[in-house]
Amino acid sequence: MTTWILLPVSLSAFSITGIWTVSYNESCSFDPAEQGGPKTCCTLDDVPLISKCGTYPPESCLFSLIGNLGAFMVGLICLLRYGQLLEQNRHSWINTTALITGCTNAAGLVVVGNFQVDHAKSLHYVGAGVAFLAGLLFVCLHCVLSYHGATAPMDLAVAHLRSVLAAIAFITLV
Repeated sequence: MTTWILLPVSLSAFSITGIWTVSYNESCSFDPAEQGGPKTCCTLDDVPLISKCGTYPPESCLFSLIGNLGAFMVGLICLLRYGQLLEQNRHSWINTTALITGCTNAAGLVVVGNFQVDHAKSLHYVGAGVAFLAGLLFVCLHCVLSYHGATAPMDLAVAHLRSVLAAIAFITLV
């Protein structure tokens, strides 16, 4: 069971690496003709946002791939966490709601990744809103589940850490 901890770590590692690759390829290409877009340089007025940088090929292909792979991994993590809590005899509506919000987060990621901002702006922004809000709700629900299931001091420490991370996520979302 301890090898499953690599799944959330790999989600973060692959997502950050992929996002950096898409942004870096778009904003820092040596030859402006390779960029494929109207902008040739990143300035203070033109920050390379991932949604903007992932609009033109080949970055749009990478952006879609990262979004779909990330959504699959999020869905898998949600199912594994749901099963883990069921195995610990924690049958609750909070756990079921957390599973639903996690899968909703994954669906939002699929929409964001496959509908680029320049071509389907409203769908892209709706997907981003769904992904961010569902992800934040998922984290908050798991904070509650962590406090309810804490039996040892280390469990309580993990619950406190999750609460701090959820507060940071909420502050950065706002």
